[in-house]
Amino acid sequence: MAATNGMLDPDDTLMLLIDHQSGLFNTVRDISIPDLRSYVVALAKTASLLNIPVLTTASVPDGPNGPLIPEIHKYAPHAQYIPRTGQINTWDNPLFVEAIEKTGRKTLAIAGTLTSVCLAFPAISAINAGYKVYCVVDASGNWNRMATDTTIARIAQAGAIPTDTFAMIAELMRTWNRPEGSRFAEIIAEFVPEYRCLMESYAKAQSIAKEGPETHLDKYR
Repeated sequence: MAATNGMLDPDDTLMLLIDHQSGLFNTVRDISIPDLRSYVVALAKTASLLNIPVLTTASVPDGPNGPLIPEIHKYAPHAQYIPRTGQINTWDNPLFVEAIEKTGRKTLAIAGTLTSVCLAFPAISAINAGYKVYCVVDASGNWNRMATDTTIARIAQAGAIPTDTFAMIAELMRTWNRPEGSRFAEIIAEFVPEYRCLMESYAKAQSIAKEGPETHLDKYR
């Protein structure tokens, strides 16, 4: 791989997926729940594909906030769940910070629900502790759009880098010229249907170029 050129280094990145809980999702109004879930799943799959460590946690999962959505640990089976004892800011949980420190990684990619609390608070604390922080805003959900806009301004002023799921995946993969290139394309196509259309159109064109148009016309006769 070429030098990172100021971009994310997969070998120094740790993914934190915070409080993506079924109960909390009922309070999300700035993004559709199906989109939110699909973006979180895409991050989990990308972390698995690139062997990026993942830490998860939940806020009062036995109460109204509900359990973590199961897709995270399904698609990132290597993810480590860190319980906490009521802390709103997960950075206030010594076990969580200890798990981060054990990885030796200094770049954190964070997504969380709700954005203005579960994402913003640990992001600001991590920056204060000397970490480089990327906040994946569309893989986080909030109770309204104004709260999200305010939070983006707050975390950016604190030194975090707001980003989105598509950009995060592209920045981590760095090049299509790799053995897993098609697998990245499948991940993207799952949350960007238009990209799947592009892939299908290209595959059809390649097939016609290889086999000839008459072969394909026969299929519809």
